[in-house]
Amino acid sequence: MSTVLYTKENNIAYVTINRKEALNCFNYDTLKQLQEVTDAISLDPEVKVVIFTGAGEKAFSAGADLKERKTLTETEVRRNVKAIRDVFNSIAALPQPTIAAVNGYALGGGFELMIACDFPIAAEGVKMGLTETSWAIIPGAGGTQRLPRLVGEMKAKELIFTAKKFTAEEGQELGVVLKVVKQEELLSACEQLAADIMKNGPVAIKQAKYAITQGMNTDMQTGLAIESKAYELTIPTEDRLEALQAFSEKRSPQFSGK
Repeated sequence: MSTVLYTKENNIAYVTINRKEALNCFNYDTLKQLQEVTDAISLDPEVKVVIFTGAGEKAFSAGADLKERKTLTETEVRRNVKAIRDVFNSIAALPQPTIAAVNGYALGGGFELMIACDFPIAAEGVKMGLTETSWAIIPGAGGTQRLPRLVGEMKAKELIFTAKKFTAEEGQELGVVLKVVKQEELLSACEQLAADIMKNGPVAIKQAKYAITQGMNTDMQTGLAIESKAYELTIPTEDRLEALQAFSEKRSPQFSGK
């Protein structure tokens, strides 16, 4: 049975970690499958938005598979850590907007997957956090870098050093969760956000994401130069001309992604 499920519908890619019996933890096979799916999505022009979630309602992902880790050599542990770091970096670098439908526990690597996505939306009461130091390790899939950029250095240190678990509602207050909804409304809330995004020019969305992501990691002047180059790529598109024509004809534009 595949440990990563992938479907497409209405230009949305749905990626589900499918290890419900193991709280959707990441073993090496799951990481390899997730990398293959992510690579395919990155090259698929039909995919406009990606939604990541976990099977069942108990866990988005509880992180690394510690049962597997116990059986691994140090070399194999390093292999696994590289694999999870690489795939989450690939997810963060996807040109399409990404949404994490956080349906249950998001702990350790599960939390790192959540914050590698553009828009985490969580079910009420879900517990989350970077708990690695309680296992005598540190977050190794981007957590020490992405969390401070979201909540600030001091708060990130507190959360990581204490291995504190907190609720989705607290996560929203911290700025790591976009929205908290009822469990039964989670998928529809994610799909509504996807629909709101997909009303707009696909090339423009990709270039806006690129400009923001790249610009956040540099100084203002370099960021403005990145923005300028990203803008340039939207000027010769058919969609830009379609938007102007639709405006003059008082109708909604029909974007083709060209």
